[in-house]
Amino acid sequence: MAGLLSPSKAVAHLATYERLDGLSVNDLMDSRVRGGLTYNDFLMLPGKIDFPASDVITETRITRNVVLKTPFMSSPMDTVTETDMAISLALLGGIGVIHHNQSPASQAAMVRAVKRHENGFITDPIVFSPNHTVADVLDIKARLGFCGIPITETGSLGARLVGIVTSRDVQFESPETPLREVMTTLPVSAPQGVTLAEANELLRVSKKGTLPIVDDHNRLTSLLAHSDLLKNQSYPLASKDPNSKQLYAAAAVGTRPSDKDRLKLLVEAGLDIVILDSSQGNSLFQIDMIHWIKQTFPKLEVIAGNVVTREQAASLISAGADALRVGMGSGSICITQEVMAVGRPQATAVFAVAEFASKFGVPVIADGGISNVGHIVKALALGASAVMMGGLLAGTTEAPGEYFYHDGKRVKTYRGMGSLEAMEQGRPGASDEINSKPGSTKHLPTPSSKPHENAATTRYFSESSAVKVAQGVSGDVQDKGSVKAFIPYLHVGVQHSLQDIGVRSVVELQRGVRERRVRFEMRTASAQVEGGVHGLHSYTKRLYA
Repeated sequence: MAGLLSPSKAVAHLATYERLDGLSVNDLMDSRVRGGLTYNDFLMLPGKIDFPASDVITETRITRNVVLKTPFMSSPMDTVTETDMAISLALLGGIGVIHHNQSPASQAAMVRAVKRHENGFITDPIVFSPNHTVADVLDIKARLGFCGIPITETGSLGARLVGIVTSRDVQFESPETPLREVMTTLPVSAPQGVTLAEANELLRVSKKGTLPIVDDHNRLTSLLAHSDLLKNQSYPLASKDPNSKQLYAAAAVGTRPSDKDRLKLLVEAGLDIVILDSSQGNSLFQIDMIHWIKQTFPKLEVIAGNVVTREQAASLISAGADALRVGMGSGSICITQEVMAVGRPQATAVFAVAEFASKFGVPVIADGGISNVGHIVKALALGASAVMMGGLLAGTTEAPGEYFYHDGKRVKTYRGMGSLEAMEQGRPGASDEINSKPGSTKHLPTPSSKPHENAATTRYFSESSAVKVAQGVSGDVQDKGSVKAFIPYLHVGVQHSLQDIGVRSVVELQRGVRERRVRFEMRTASAQVEGGVHGLHSYTKRLYA
């Protein structure tokens, strides 16, 4: 037909348009024009697919010096992250931040459990002496799930190795039997200085479960476990320190004087990253805490926050923060914006802070408002290096608490750290301390005259207030199963989303946004309805299989 262009010229004809289709991120996020935006207020436009989703790299830098294989972090909330969540997330490529609404000793024990869980070489193994009994081994097996324990003369690391005890050695034995009568003497060992690859090969050839590492005088220096070798094969994305090969451990503390003593315990336990937990991070308390940490523990990575503006960010970056946590009032259980009239819509907050912090090489973590895979990708596109999830991970098997039934559904409790329920935790008469049994990671309530300082009240600067003003609520969330199935779903979902956008990595996504090649579109209220499930009498929403 006359006047029509040749189809072969279609791609070339795009150059005649003044701009690319859609909006640039700067046009989208101009709050003077559009106001504050949430993740639901916009979409990203598709690009060109010329690679499989499995090629997408989700590696990201969450602090100046720590890189993870996936951009997933769990929130330091007492109904979200304790030992099980922290270990599972680290194995799956993310990191869990252990909450501090508990005693310092209990929190330190959780950090220690994460560091011990999977090591190349276990540098702080549980060790018994010949005088220990079968009952001690069975106790370790019941509480920690293993019983391959080296035996030294004194029952401590650095003493001469005299044997090893395994499950076969204690099977059918009386609990009172001393280990000297059942242990395997002259166990297979490897010399100090052996490489991880060599030690793993020796484990494989010897068909043993544990391999003691000894020095020239046969003194135990470390241990290698066959179970860790299997974990290396099962969890290729695991978040590990490149030097020690131990899982990364992160934990939260407050900004009060007592938190300095708490942090000392956590560092002794092997802490890699500390999160300064405050609803409003731009405070003299936090700035002073950053200065103290950098002087006292210069190798410790510090994530500061929370912030939602450039001005807040500038104060913490100047103080020496290694990363910033962004969000105020956007979480599903948070009512700060409603009660305090302070905060910022999350998408706008993430973009504003990330744009500023990137000029100083400081990563940003989007904390709050994450409800699905799409929200994760949008946060990354706006400049976040990772997302911190609370409600999305609450209700999983690894989250603290017991399941119960509510209106016929299997649920777990989920509460905001600003809720009155969280603020009452640890009050006089309610405290905890660590069980003193060997290798314990249990945290049992016991009578104490000195309850721990409440993390919820210090987070919201209300510990001295006679009247507590809630900035969060308490509720329950439906059972989501194990994070060992849920996190891989999120990971593959992010990979497919980046494939649709036409980028091969998080780094390429953010570069494309900065260069205005990755485009966006605003969503009206009716567009949001159209983009969801609609027009059905009933439906079942299954997210993954």
